[in-house]
Amino acid sequence: MGIIVTIIVGFVVGLIARAIMPGTQAMGFIMTTILGIVGALLAGYGGAALGLYGPGQPVGWIASVIGAIIVLWIYGMVTKKG
Repeated sequence: MGIIVTIIVGFVVGLIARAIMPGTQAMGFIMTTILGIVGALLAGYGGAALGLYGPGQPVGWIASVIGAIIVLWIYGMVTKKG
């Protein structure tokens, strides 16, 4: 059940990050989900490891969205054409 929740949360966080990030991100459902999962994991575990917040706190969601935006920005820089 944990994996399913992680995928759903990752997708939601990925959608929020894509909505906040200016510009057009040409990626599908799977890339959006992967983006959200990676951002959420990096920010969630990183913030908890630094002692900034505990599991289940609302700030973890905010950090997950910020982490997904950073991952989206990096993804855009790596896949930039031209």
